[in-house]
Amino acid sequence: MSKTILVVDDSATMVMSLKASLEMAGFKVETAGDGVQALSKLKSGIKPDLIITDINMPNMGGMDFIRNARTLPGLRFTPILALTTESQQTKRDEAKKIGATGWLVKPVGGTDLVKVIKQVLPGA
Repeated sequence: MSKTILVVDDSATMVMSLKASLEMAGFKVETAGDGVQALSKLKSGIKPDLIITDINMPNMGGMDFIRNARTLPGLRFTPILALTTESQQTKRDEAKKIGATGWLVKPVGGTDLVKVIKQVLPGA
């Protein structure tokens, strides 16, 4: 059974490249352009095994998205990776506090990404 990953990023290029890498690694990929869109997908019944979110996005950024996603039933323990150009420790700590599982700094190669996913997602 292939695992589903929800990719949330306002950059279409980033979404395309992540989707390509993840699909090549055998994952099913759902995408959203910002936190608002991602939350509505989650509320409509998408059950991702893992979420990858950008931090700086219009409408609803990654931090607010993570905070909101963690309140949804069934998403309390879903791994959430923040994938961002931000590398400040304070941001990382804040993300961890609100429920992010891991933090990756862009650009991240497909193989590195898949390695991290395998660490946080049992059976991937």
